[in-house]
Amino acid sequence: MPRGVRLTIVGVLAFILVIVAGFVHRIQQPRVLTVSEMRANGLYLLDTPRELGDFALVTHRDEPFVPSSLEGHWSLVFFGFTHCPDICPTTMAFLDRLAGELEGTEAADTDVFMVSVDPARDSVEQLARYVPYFNEDFTGVTGEFLDLFNFATKLNSPFRKVPGQGKDYVVDHSANVVLINPRGDYHGFFKAPLDLAKMKVTLRSARYLWNR
Repeated sequence: MPRGVRLTIVGVLAFILVIVAGFVHRIQQPRVLTVSEMRANGLYLLDTPRELGDFALVTHRDEPFVPSSLEGHWSLVFFGFTHCPDICPTTMAFLDRLAGELEGTEAADTDVFMVSVDPARDSVEQLARYVPYFNEDFTGVTGEFLDLFNFATKLNSPFRKVPGQGKDYVVDHSANVVLINPRGDYHGFFKAPLDLAKMKVTLRSARYLWNR
């Protein structure tokens, strides 16, 4: 076979190999969801992310929790309390599983916060016993009642103590998980009930759309 023909065949085969490899790589990449698909998966994005303004709370590590605490990374914020009988431990365990599913950059710049809706019982010390039980990297947040209530209201997550139950009272609160973008703005929320597979791919898509 003439040398020129052989080179032509090799070139054509190499070209085909590059095309096939590119196609295989592309189909292996996770597809970015549209906004409507993300909503179908439970993530409701704000048309315009909302600034939270000033707030001053404290973490279970006895460190200030202020606007800059939410900047430079994505944040998942859950409102709960340590005496919660079911929703809170279930959601915290779910978020631990989600954190374990994240990889690379997603894992490195996604933080999880549990903000107390029961400051009368959820002291810094109480949160320090409760939150790390689910994940050492998670952060518990507490503070004065009005400061917590105002912060929760900014994130469409108001709460109220159920009356008439004595010292073993419970607190009505949202089971949604709030999404904060790296500017520290309210970006949206994942509506309960939460689904691990859906939340993982939807979170990835939300990050991609925000960064592009």
